[in-house]
Amino acid sequence: MGTNRLEAFSDGVLAIIITIMVLELKVPHGNPGPSALFSLWPVFSSYILSFIYVGIYWNNHHHMLQASDRVTGAVLWANLHLLFWLSLLPFTTGWMGENEFGRWPTALYGVNLLCCALAYFMLERLIIAVNGKSGILGRAVGLDLKGKISPLLYLLGIGGIWLIAPWVGIAFFAGTAALWLIPDRRIERLLIQKAPEEG
Repeated sequence: MGTNRLEAFSDGVLAIIITIMVLELKVPHGNPGPSALFSLWPVFSSYILSFIYVGIYWNNHHHMLQASDRVTGAVLWANLHLLFWLSLLPFTTGWMGENEFGRWPTALYGVNLLCCALAYFMLERLIIAVNGKSGILGRAVGLDLKGKISPLLYLLGIGGIWLIAPWVGIAFFAGTAALWLIPDRRIERLLIQKAPEEG
């Protein structure tokens, strides 16, 4: 089967996730001055980090499916597995922000990011298995060093939360997001090469 319905469904779920996260930003009452906004910095900064993460997943998920010719039932379930962990981000983001980056909420947020990364990696590997290593995704991804390094960085961040302080974990989580913000043009280049061949 093709990837169109899978991509449309996933896009809808990711849009809902972002909507739920922004609804967690409560308008301050009582004090109309800037100090009221400053008191929201933990909630707002955790929202920004999670918004970036959802954007990264949406972008990479889109490219991954564009580079796929077909999906199977197993791919559909693997995709749902990824969406499950992503759908928990509004909860872990809210808990972390509302508790001003306390140890337990920040650690749970890190575990959530770790599970998202593992689920994405599993989905990617399954799609490559279905479409072949010689397919666009298989050739573009190659060894996928970022996909393999990310879970390690999340584990280091979670460990840093307990051994040092929550800000260490946040630094690892933000650093990992920055690693994925660097554009990877490999899939786009292969898709551009494929277009004239099909035309």
